[in-house]
Amino acid sequence: MTRFLCIIPLVLMASAASAQQAGQDVCARDASRFCRAYLAEGDQVVLACLKQNRARLSKACQALLTRHGQ
Repeated sequence: MTRFLCIIPLVLMASAASAQQAGQDVCARDASRFCRAYLAEGDQVVLACLKQNRARLSKACQALLTRHGQ
């Protein structure tokens, strides 16, 4: 039982990381296309760029930003 309880946080962290990776994959092409100059400056700068270009983003990336309150 104790082993099972120790595994739960690891599974939750892995699923959160997986969801974040999926999100990055959804917007990767848009980020590369519209925010190439900012890719080396970090996630927050790229996110700001994506938000500035929201009307030009793919529907999937727009939906992802909306789901995450952006």
